[in-house]
Amino acid sequence: MATSHRLPDAQLRAAWALAALLLEYPNPELVARLPLVRQAAADLPAYLCEPVCRLADHLRTTPLERLQRDFVETFDHTRRGCLYLTYFSCGDTRKRGVALVQLKQAYRRAGAEFTSDELPDHLCVVLGFGAEYDVDGAWRILNDYRASLEVLRIALQEKDSPWADAIVTVSRTLPELAGDDAEQIARLIEAGPPAEEVGLAPYAADPRLSEHLNPLPDYLAVGADR
Repeated sequence: MATSHRLPDAQLRAAWALAALLLEYPNPELVARLPLVRQAAADLPAYLCEPVCRLADHLRTTPLERLQRDFVETFDHTRRGCLYLTYFSCGDTRKRGVALVQLKQAYRRAGAEFTSDELPDHLCVVLGFGAEYDVDGAWRILNDYRASLEVLRIALQEKDSPWADAIVTVSRTLPELAGDDAEQIARLIEAGPPAEEVGLAPYAADPRLSEHLNPLPDYLAVGADR
């Protein structure tokens, strides 16, 4: 379900921060923070708490080596599992390069600076931006790329990926899909990303920047006071 009204900013920040954290590459530090994830999720509405806790429990009870292998298979070995929002609508085209620059400019206007080895359209970057800096700005970005988010959600759900719950959580913080959104999603699923044109300089053409990108700001603490 999507929300029929916008949630309070504090709940948006918390939900987005938790989803971003759960989309990190699995490591011992992430596993150690899972009890905090459950604790923070308890303050969210049930329709957000449930997918967060379900994914957190999966990460807590599954051997780390298997989690790491599954994560790579889910997000690094298939473009349908791409976490870069502009890729679904722009592909590896010049248009995507322009969109990336516009996103980085939006972050800078809000006082957020990201290093040059991070792509600004990575879902976790957008979520971290909203959780730490600018709720309204992230809200606009997520709605602008809503179709891309839903294509990712559908792809992960079709694979029965546990990480689908993180995308479901984000989707449920946004308005219900309108007719135009549903049509755009169907087109993206059928046609795939646009064909490659000219390179994306200064950005790499591959939708992935590094094998295990962790774009969430290090200082973003789950459950921290805002």
